[in-house]
Amino acid sequence: MSRLEAEQFGPEAPGPLQKLATLNWGLVAIVVLIAAIGCATLYSAGQGSWDPWAMQQALRFTVGLALAFGIALVDIRLLLNSAYPVYAVTLLLVVAVEFFGEIGKGAQRWIDLGVVQLQPSELMKVVMVMVLARHFHGMTRERIGRVVPLLLPLALVLVPVFLIFRQPDFGTAALILCGAGTMFFLAGVRLWKFLLVLVVMVGSVPLVWLTLEDYQKERIETFLDPGRDPLGSGYHITQSKIALGSGGLFGKGFLQGSQSRLNFLPEKQTDFAFTLYAEEFGLMGALFLLVLFALVVAFACIIGMRAGSQFARLLALGAGMTVFLYVFVNVGMVTGLIPVVGAPLPLISYGGTAMITFMIAIGFMVSAHVHRDVPIGRQTGEGL
Repeated sequence: MSRLEAEQFGPEAPGPLQKLATLNWGLVAIVVLIAAIGCATLYSAGQGSWDPWAMQQALRFTVGLALAFGIALVDIRLLLNSAYPVYAVTLLLVVAVEFFGEIGKGAQRWIDLGVVQLQPSELMKVVMVMVLARHFHGMTRERIGRVVPLLLPLALVLVPVFLIFRQPDFGTAALILCGAGTMFFLAGVRLWKFLLVLVVMVGSVPLVWLTLEDYQKERIETFLDPGRDPLGSGYHITQSKIALGSGGLFGKGFLQGSQSRLNFLPEKQTDFAFTLYAEEFGLMGALFLLVLFALVVAFACIIGMRAGSQFARLLALGAGMTVFLYVFVNVGMVTGLIPVVGAPLPLISYGGTAMITFMIAIGFMVSAHVHRDVPIGRQTGEGL
Protein backbone atom coordinates (compact mmCIF):
# COMPACT_ATOMS: atom_id res chain seq x y z
CA MET A 1 0.00 0.00 0.00
CA SER A 2 1.47 3.39 -1.02
CA ARG A 3 1.67 6.40 1.26
CA LEU A 4 -0.78 8.26 -0.97
CA GLU A 5 -3.35 5.48 -0.64
CA ALA A 6 -2.88 5.37 3.11
CA GLU A 7 -3.53 9.10 3.35
CA GLN A 8 -6.59 8.91 1.10
CA PHE A 9 -8.24 5.72 2.33
CA GLY A 10 -6.99 5.56 5.90
CA PRO A 11 -5.07 2.82 7.74
CA GLU A 12 -7.33 0.08 6.33
CA ALA A 13 -6.91 1.15 2.71
CA PRO A 14 -7.26 -1.66 0.17
CA GLY A 15 -4.18 -2.47 -1.85
CA PRO A 16 -4.14 -3.16 -5.60
CA LEU A 17 -4.72 -6.89 -5.12
CA GLN A 18 -7.68 -6.22 -2.85
CA LYS A 19 -9.12 -3.84 -5.43
CA LEU A 20 -8.72 -6.46 -8.14
CA ALA A 21 -10.58 -8.94 -5.97
CA THR A 22 -13.49 -6.52 -5.60
CA LEU A 23 -13.83 -5.80 -9.33
CA ASN A 24 -17.24 -6.57 -10.75
CA TRP A 25 -16.14 -9.59 -12.74
CA GLY A 26 -19.69 -10.35 -13.86
CA LEU A 27 -19.84 -7.01 -15.67
CA VAL A 28 -16.37 -7.56 -17.13
CA ALA A 29 -17.37 -11.01 -18.42
CA ILE A 30 -20.44 -9.60 -20.19
CA VAL A 31 -18.35 -6.86 -21.82
CA VAL A 32 -15.79 -9.43 -23.02
CA LEU A 33 -18.60 -11.56 -24.48
CA ILE A 34 -20.05 -8.58 -26.36
CA ALA A 35 -16.58 -7.77 -27.71
CA ALA A 36 -16.16 -11.37 -28.88
CA ILE A 37 -19.47 -11.11 -30.76
CA GLY A 38 -18.25 -7.84 -32.27
CA CYS A 39 -15.00 -9.41 -33.50
CA ALA A 40 -16.93 -12.32 -35.02
CA THR A 41 -19.27 -9.87 -36.76
CA LEU A 42 -16.36 -7.93 -38.24
CA TYR A 43 -14.68 -11.21 -39.24
CA SER A 44 -17.82 -11.94 -41.24
CA ALA A 45 -17.88 -8.39 -42.64
CA GLY A 46 -14.35 -9.04 -43.92
CA GLN A 47 -15.61 -12.04 -45.91
CA GLY A 48 -14.18 -14.52 -43.40
CA SER A 49 -10.90 -12.69 -42.79
CA TRP A 50 -9.35 -11.02 -39.74
CA ASP A 51 -8.30 -8.19 -42.02
CA PRO A 52 -9.10 -5.38 -42.34
CA TRP A 53 -11.41 -4.94 -39.33
CA ALA A 54 -11.61 -7.87 -36.88
CA MET A 55 -7.95 -7.93 -35.82
CA GLN A 56 -7.84 -4.16 -35.35
CA GLN A 57 -11.04 -4.38 -33.31
CA ALA A 58 -9.54 -7.05 -31.05
CA LEU A 59 -6.39 -5.00 -30.47
CA ARG A 60 -8.40 -1.88 -29.72
CA PHE A 61 -10.56 -3.78 -27.26
CA THR A 62 -7.46 -5.03 -25.44
CA VAL A 63 -6.28 -1.44 -25.04
CA GLY A 64 -9.77 -0.35 -23.99
CA LEU A 65 -10.03 -3.11 -21.39
CA ALA A 66 -6.69 -2.10 -19.91
CA LEU A 67 -7.93 1.50 -19.79
CA ALA A 68 -11.14 0.43 -18.02
CA PHE A 69 -9.13 -1.50 -15.44
CA GLY A 70 -6.87 1.51 -14.92
CA ILE A 71 -9.84 3.79 -14.32
CA ALA A 72 -11.40 1.26 -11.95
CA LEU A 73 -8.27 0.83 -9.82
CA VAL A 74 -7.26 4.46 -9.46
CA ASP A 75 -8.64 6.29 -6.42
CA ILE A 76 -12.10 7.56 -7.34
CA ARG A 77 -11.28 10.88 -5.66
CA LEU A 78 -8.62 11.44 -8.29
CA LEU A 79 -11.37 11.06 -10.89
CA LEU A 80 -13.46 13.61 -9.03
CA ASN A 81 -10.64 16.13 -8.67
CA SER A 82 -9.56 15.79 -12.30
CA ALA A 83 -13.07 16.18 -13.76
CA TYR A 84 -12.83 19.89 -14.60
CA PRO A 85 -9.31 19.69 -16.15
CA VAL A 86 -10.35 16.67 -18.25
CA TYR A 87 -13.45 18.54 -19.40
CA ALA A 88 -11.35 21.60 -20.32
CA VAL A 89 -8.94 19.50 -22.41
CA THR A 90 -11.78 17.70 -24.19
CA LEU A 91 -13.53 21.00 -24.90
CA LEU A 92 -10.29 22.37 -26.39
CA LEU A 93 -10.16 19.30 -28.64
CA VAL A 94 -13.74 19.97 -29.77
CA VAL A 95 -12.76 23.57 -30.52
CA ALA A 96 -9.65 22.36 -32.36
CA VAL A 97 -11.87 20.35 -34.72
CA GLU A 98 -13.25 23.66 -35.96
CA PHE A 99 -9.79 24.69 -37.20
CA PHE A 100 -7.79 21.50 -37.75
CA GLY A 101 -10.42 18.81 -38.14
CA GLU A 102 -10.45 16.20 -40.88
CA ILE A 103 -13.49 16.33 -43.18
CA GLY A 104 -15.28 13.07 -43.92
CA LYS A 105 -18.80 12.24 -45.14
CA GLY A 106 -19.72 15.91 -45.28
CA ALA A 107 -18.74 16.68 -41.69
CA GLN A 108 -15.66 17.92 -39.87
CA ARG A 109 -15.44 15.73 -36.77
CA TRP A 110 -12.00 14.13 -36.51
CA ILE A 111 -8.52 15.24 -35.48
CA ASP A 112 -5.59 13.37 -37.03
CA LEU A 113 -3.05 12.66 -34.27
CA GLY A 114 -0.79 10.70 -36.57
CA VAL A 115 -1.18 7.35 -34.85
CA VAL A 116 -4.97 7.53 -34.61
CA GLN A 117 -7.85 9.70 -35.71
CA LEU A 118 -9.71 11.03 -32.68
CA GLN A 119 -13.33 12.14 -32.60
CA PRO A 120 -13.53 14.50 -29.57
CA SER A 121 -17.32 14.68 -29.73
CA GLU A 122 -17.51 10.97 -28.84
CA LEU A 123 -15.23 11.46 -25.83
CA MET A 124 -17.39 14.36 -24.68
CA LYS A 125 -20.22 11.90 -24.03
CA VAL A 126 -18.43 10.32 -21.06
CA VAL A 127 -16.51 13.44 -20.04
CA MET A 128 -19.85 15.22 -19.68
CA VAL A 129 -20.99 12.50 -17.29
CA MET A 130 -17.80 12.90 -15.29
CA VAL A 131 -17.90 16.70 -15.01
CA LEU A 132 -21.61 16.86 -14.16
CA ALA A 133 -21.19 14.14 -11.54
CA ARG A 134 -18.39 16.25 -10.05
CA HIS A 135 -20.39 19.46 -10.18
CA PHE A 136 -23.60 18.09 -8.67
CA HIS A 137 -21.63 16.20 -6.02
CA GLY A 138 -20.53 19.57 -4.67
CA MET A 139 -24.07 21.01 -4.53
CA THR A 140 -26.64 20.65 -1.79
CA ARG A 141 -30.19 19.62 -2.67
CA GLU A 142 -31.33 23.11 -1.72
CA ARG A 143 -29.00 24.72 -4.28
CA ILE A 144 -30.01 22.22 -6.95
CA GLY A 145 -33.62 23.29 -6.39
CA ARG A 146 -32.82 26.88 -7.43
CA VAL A 147 -32.48 28.21 -10.96
CA VAL A 148 -29.34 30.40 -10.76
CA PRO A 149 -26.97 27.64 -9.48
CA LEU A 150 -27.97 25.52 -12.50
CA LEU A 151 -26.72 28.09 -15.01
CA LEU A 152 -23.08 26.96 -14.75
CA PRO A 153 -23.76 23.24 -15.35
CA LEU A 154 -26.13 24.26 -18.14
CA ALA A 155 -23.29 26.23 -19.74
CA LEU A 156 -20.99 23.21 -19.35
CA VAL A 157 -23.48 21.30 -21.49
CA LEU A 158 -24.55 23.87 -24.07
CA VAL A 159 -21.09 25.09 -25.12
CA PRO A 160 -19.83 21.71 -26.44
CA VAL A 161 -23.31 20.85 -27.77
CA PHE A 162 -23.29 24.04 -29.84
CA LEU A 163 -19.77 23.39 -31.14
CA ILE A 164 -20.58 19.79 -32.07
CA PHE A 165 -23.81 20.84 -33.76
CA ARG A 166 -21.73 23.18 -35.95
CA GLN A 167 -19.44 20.38 -37.21
CA PRO A 168 -22.23 19.42 -38.19
CA ASP A 169 -23.05 16.42 -36.01
CA PHE A 170 -26.64 16.77 -34.91
CA GLY A 171 -26.86 13.16 -33.70
CA THR A 172 -23.95 13.35 -31.26
CA ALA A 173 -25.06 16.77 -30.04
CA ALA A 174 -28.53 15.40 -29.32
CA LEU A 175 -27.10 12.37 -27.50
CA ILE A 176 -24.91 14.56 -25.27
CA LEU A 177 -27.92 16.73 -24.54
CA CYS A 178 -30.04 13.68 -23.61
CA GLY A 179 -27.29 12.24 -21.41
CA ALA A 180 -26.80 15.58 -19.67
CA GLY A 181 -30.53 15.90 -19.11
CA THR A 182 -30.48 12.51 -17.39
CA MET A 183 -27.67 13.72 -15.10
CA PHE A 184 -29.71 16.79 -14.15
CA PHE A 185 -32.69 14.56 -13.36
CA LEU A 186 -30.62 12.13 -11.29
CA ALA A 187 -29.10 15.04 -9.36
CA GLY A 188 -32.58 16.13 -8.25
CA VAL A 189 -33.53 18.96 -10.62
CA ARG A 190 -37.29 19.46 -10.45
CA LEU A 191 -39.55 18.25 -13.25
CA TRP A 192 -41.08 21.64 -14.05
CA LYS A 193 -37.67 22.84 -15.23
CA PHE A 194 -37.51 19.95 -17.70
CA LEU A 195 -40.98 20.81 -18.97
CA LEU A 196 -39.88 24.41 -19.47
CA VAL A 197 -36.82 23.28 -21.46
CA LEU A 198 -39.03 20.93 -23.49
CA VAL A 199 -41.37 23.77 -24.42
CA VAL A 200 -38.40 25.89 -25.52
CA MET A 201 -36.97 23.02 -27.59
CA VAL A 202 -40.29 22.36 -29.33
CA GLY A 203 -40.65 26.05 -30.06
CA SER A 204 -37.16 26.18 -31.58
CA VAL A 205 -37.77 23.30 -34.03
CA PRO A 206 -38.43 25.61 -37.01
CA LEU A 207 -35.21 27.51 -36.31
CA VAL A 208 -33.20 24.28 -35.96
CA TRP A 209 -34.67 23.00 -39.23
CA LEU A 210 -33.40 26.10 -41.04
CA THR A 211 -29.86 25.53 -39.72
CA LEU A 212 -29.67 21.86 -40.77
CA GLU A 213 -27.53 20.82 -43.71
CA ASP A 214 -29.33 19.50 -46.80
CA TYR A 215 -28.25 15.89 -46.16
CA GLN A 216 -29.57 16.11 -42.59
CA LYS A 217 -32.96 17.32 -43.82
CA GLU A 218 -32.93 14.51 -46.37
CA ARG A 219 -32.34 11.94 -43.63
CA ILE A 220 -35.35 13.17 -41.69
CA GLU A 221 -37.54 13.21 -44.79
CA THR A 222 -36.37 9.69 -45.67
CA PHE A 223 -37.20 8.54 -42.13
CA LEU A 224 -40.75 9.88 -42.53
CA ASP A 225 -41.09 8.25 -45.98
CA PRO A 226 -38.40 5.58 -46.64
CA GLY A 227 -39.93 4.70 -50.01
CA ARG A 228 -39.56 8.18 -51.50
CA ASP A 229 -36.08 7.42 -52.86
CA PRO A 230 -35.30 3.69 -52.39
CA LEU A 231 -32.19 3.80 -54.61
CA GLY A 232 -30.88 7.08 -53.20
CA SER A 233 -31.34 8.53 -49.72
CA GLY A 234 -33.56 5.61 -48.65
CA TYR A 235 -31.17 2.91 -49.86
CA HIS A 236 -29.39 2.34 -46.53
CA ILE A 237 -32.47 1.82 -44.39
CA THR A 238 -34.26 -0.19 -47.11
CA GLN A 239 -31.38 -2.65 -47.41
CA SER A 240 -31.08 -2.80 -43.62
CA LYS A 241 -34.72 -3.81 -43.26
CA ILE A 242 -34.35 -6.43 -46.00
CA ALA A 243 -31.34 -7.93 -44.22
CA LEU A 244 -33.09 -7.92 -40.84
CA GLY A 245 -36.17 -9.59 -42.28
CA SER A 246 -34.22 -12.19 -44.25
CA GLY A 247 -32.51 -13.37 -41.07
CA GLY A 248 -35.76 -14.80 -39.77
CA LEU A 249 -35.94 -16.36 -36.33
CA PHE A 250 -32.56 -18.09 -36.14
CA GLY A 251 -30.62 -16.46 -38.98
CA LYS A 252 -28.90 -17.71 -42.11
CA GLY A 253 -25.81 -18.87 -40.24
CA PHE A 254 -22.37 -17.47 -39.57
CA LEU A 255 -20.73 -16.13 -42.77
CA GLN A 256 -23.93 -16.89 -44.71
CA GLY A 257 -25.59 -13.47 -44.78
CA SER A 258 -26.42 -12.80 -48.43
CA GLN A 259 -27.17 -9.08 -48.10
CA SER A 260 -23.79 -8.42 -46.50
CA ARG A 261 -21.66 -10.86 -48.50
CA LEU A 262 -23.08 -9.58 -51.80
CA ASN A 263 -22.42 -6.00 -50.61
CA PHE A 264 -26.05 -4.90 -50.74
CA LEU A 265 -25.78 -3.83 -47.09
CA PRO A 266 -23.91 -0.50 -46.83
CA GLU A 267 -21.53 0.38 -44.00
CA LYS A 268 -21.76 -3.20 -42.76
CA GLN A 269 -18.64 -2.86 -40.62
CA THR A 270 -19.70 0.38 -38.90
CA ASP A 271 -23.20 1.82 -38.57
CA PHE A 272 -25.01 -1.31 -39.84
CA ALA A 273 -22.91 -3.99 -38.11
CA PHE A 274 -25.92 -4.94 -35.97
CA THR A 275 -27.89 -5.62 -39.16
CA LEU A 276 -25.15 -7.93 -40.45
CA TYR A 277 -25.16 -9.81 -37.13
CA ALA A 278 -28.96 -10.06 -37.05
CA GLU A 279 -29.08 -11.41 -40.62
CA GLU A 280 -26.69 -14.22 -39.71
CA PHE A 281 -28.07 -15.05 -36.25
CA GLY A 282 -31.70 -14.01 -36.63
CA LEU A 283 -34.13 -12.53 -34.16
CA MET A 284 -32.94 -14.79 -31.33
CA GLY A 285 -29.33 -13.79 -31.82
CA ALA A 286 -30.26 -10.11 -31.96
CA LEU A 287 -32.31 -10.41 -28.75
CA PHE A 288 -29.42 -12.22 -27.05
CA LEU A 289 -27.07 -9.33 -27.88
CA LEU A 290 -29.60 -6.74 -26.70
CA VAL A 291 -30.03 -8.66 -23.44
CA LEU A 292 -26.26 -8.48 -22.90
CA PHE A 293 -26.33 -4.71 -23.35
CA ALA A 294 -29.37 -4.51 -21.06
CA LEU A 295 -27.40 -6.39 -18.39
CA VAL A 296 -24.62 -3.81 -18.64
CA VAL A 297 -27.17 -1.04 -18.03
CA ALA A 298 -28.69 -3.07 -15.16
CA PHE A 299 -25.26 -3.45 -13.57
CA ALA A 300 -24.82 0.33 -13.81
CA CYS A 301 -28.15 0.91 -12.03
CA ILE A 302 -27.35 -1.58 -9.25
CA ILE A 303 -23.85 -0.16 -8.75
CA GLY A 304 -25.20 3.38 -8.69
CA MET A 305 -27.86 2.58 -6.11
CA ARG A 306 -25.29 0.92 -3.83
CA ALA A 307 -22.72 3.71 -4.12
CA GLY A 308 -21.78 5.45 -0.90
CA SER A 309 -21.24 8.89 -2.41
CA GLN A 310 -23.16 11.18 -4.74
CA PHE A 311 -20.23 11.33 -7.16
CA ALA A 312 -19.96 7.53 -7.50
CA ARG A 313 -23.74 7.22 -7.85
CA LEU A 314 -23.98 9.79 -10.62
CA LEU A 315 -20.86 8.45 -12.32
CA ALA A 316 -22.24 4.89 -12.53
CA LEU A 317 -25.78 5.87 -13.52
CA GLY A 318 -24.55 8.40 -16.06
CA ALA A 319 -22.24 5.82 -17.61
CA GLY A 320 -25.15 3.39 -17.81
CA MET A 321 -27.26 6.00 -19.59
CA THR A 322 -24.41 6.56 -22.06
CA VAL A 323 -24.42 2.84 -22.91
CA PHE A 324 -28.22 2.83 -23.23
CA LEU A 325 -28.21 5.80 -25.61
CA TYR A 326 -25.52 4.21 -27.78
CA VAL A 327 -27.55 1.02 -28.16
CA PHE A 328 -30.95 2.67 -28.47
CA VAL A 329 -29.87 5.07 -31.21
CA ASN A 330 -27.96 2.51 -33.30
CA VAL A 331 -30.62 -0.21 -33.11
CA GLY A 332 -33.40 2.32 -33.61
CA MET A 333 -31.55 3.70 -36.63
CA VAL A 334 -30.99 0.37 -38.42
CA THR A 335 -34.57 -0.75 -37.77
CA GLY A 336 -36.08 2.50 -39.05
CA LEU A 337 -37.44 3.66 -35.69
CA ILE A 338 -35.39 6.87 -35.76
CA PRO A 339 -33.59 8.75 -38.56
CA VAL A 340 -30.16 7.56 -39.71
CA VAL A 341 -27.61 9.58 -37.72
CA GLY A 342 -24.39 7.63 -38.20
CA ALA A 343 -24.17 6.25 -34.65
CA PRO A 344 -22.02 3.13 -34.00
CA LEU A 345 -22.91 0.18 -31.78
CA PRO A 346 -20.06 -0.07 -29.24
CA LEU A 347 -17.85 -3.20 -29.42
CA ILE A 348 -19.83 -4.37 -32.47
CA SER A 349 -19.24 -1.56 -34.97
CA TYR A 350 -15.71 -0.90 -36.18
CA GLY A 351 -14.35 2.30 -34.69
CA GLY A 352 -11.69 3.32 -32.20
CA THR A 353 -13.08 6.41 -30.46
CA ALA A 354 -16.52 4.90 -29.85
CA MET A 355 -14.93 1.79 -28.33
CA ILE A 356 -12.64 3.82 -26.07
CA THR A 357 -15.61 5.95 -25.00
CA PHE A 358 -17.62 2.83 -24.18
CA MET A 359 -14.73 1.30 -22.21
CA ILE A 360 -14.26 4.52 -20.24
CA ALA A 361 -17.94 4.27 -19.30
CA ILE A 362 -17.33 0.67 -18.16
CA GLY A 363 -14.34 1.88 -16.17
CA PHE A 364 -16.57 4.45 -14.43
CA MET A 365 -19.06 1.73 -13.48
CA VAL A 366 -16.41 -0.63 -12.12
CA SER A 367 -14.70 2.21 -10.24
CA ALA A 368 -17.98 3.14 -8.56
CA HIS A 369 -18.35 -0.53 -7.56
CA VAL A 370 -14.80 -0.89 -6.22
CA HIS A 371 -15.03 2.38 -4.26
CA ARG A 372 -18.67 2.03 -3.22
CA ASP A 373 -17.79 2.33 0.50
CA VAL A 374 -15.30 5.20 0.10
CA PRO A 375 -16.69 8.43 1.59
CA ILE A 376 -16.06 11.60 -0.43
CA GLY A 377 -16.25 15.13 0.95
CA ARG A 378 -18.70 17.47 -0.77
CA GLN A 379 -16.24 20.23 -1.64
CA THR A 380 -12.82 18.81 -2.50
CA GLY A 381 -13.18 15.07 -2.58
CA GLU A 382 -11.40 14.45 0.70
CA GLY A 383 -12.30 11.45 2.85
CA LEU A 384 -14.63 12.12 5.77
